[in-house]
Amino acid sequence: MFVFILRRLSQTALVLLVTSLLVFAGLFVIGDPVEILISPEADQIERERARVALGLDKPGWMQYLLFVKNAASGDLGKSFVYGRPALEVIFERMPATLELATVAMLISIFVGIPLGLYAGLKPDSRIAKGIMAISIVGFSLPTFWVGLMLIMLFAVQLGWLPSTGRGPTTEFLGMQLSIVHWDGLKYALLPGINLALFKLSLIIRLTRAQVRENVLLDYMRFARAKGLRKSRVLGVHLLKNIMIPLVTVIGLELGSVIAFAIVTESIFAWPGMGKLVIDSIFQLDRPVVVAYLMITVLMFVFINLVIDILYSILDPRVRLTAAKN
Repeated sequence: MFVFILRRLSQTALVLLVTSLLVFAGLFVIGDPVEILISPEADQIERERARVALGLDKPGWMQYLLFVKNAASGDLGKSFVYGRPALEVIFERMPATLELATVAMLISIFVGIPLGLYAGLKPDSRIAKGIMAISIVGFSLPTFWVGLMLIMLFAVQLGWLPSTGRGPTTEFLGMQLSIVHWDGLKYALLPGINLALFKLSLIIRLTRAQVRENVLLDYMRFARAKGLRKSRVLGVHLLKNIMIPLVTVIGLELGSVIAFAIVTESIFAWPGMGKLVIDSIFQLDRPVVVAYLMITVLMFVFINLVIDILYSILDPRVRLTAAKN
């Protein structure tokens, strides 16, 4: 396992290097941040002074090498817009995105798996067919439209939940979180449901497909033939065997929720990393965009590493294969 982790970390370094090069080159080609950050009325001397202050007076390749050198020591640059370290700006917004992703994934898991189990165990019932129809709708509807409908129904018409913004926060585990109490959680429910809809549909359909496949296998027949309680057959034998593909999808979808919550954060004015990176792209704030992508890649790698470790817990055969390799 230790060798596997080292191998994964070396792959991560290569991925980060390639990602930073592509993003840095793309932002360098797009335009000059000085043209956006400096007033149009500024003269050429003021523009050159700003370019030197931001480190933009050097050639592109030299800017990138300086970035890599500083990144090796944990410095991903200073934001052109905020005038602070890019990592500091992102870490301020990260708790908001993480708690929104947590709400979305909890809804997807604790609603999607039971509905998928039911649809797989009783595929011909009307309820099961209704569940599958709802999952198709969840795949089909665009996120921005669903978000607007949720705001119209629950915020405007019924007045049950707030439509935009983030609720009051409380310090928890060193982070400012809003979902640890109801006053903050109610602000996260609508964007969380909106973000969870596609993931919920995916988990429902995957769970149903796994259940339909596994209920016909010999180990399920033997478990029932031994006279085990139905709850034990489903909870121990069936659920444990269908969890490996579910863990894979849930882990990858958690990464995608964190990385691509941009639309939801924009609709609900949620002050997370997604909204920050969109604003930074329009303002050509290179350090913030590059730092955001670096952190996103690290999150994906870490999540995949956790998934591999969970594999070895759920299926001992994975441990045996790793030991042989």
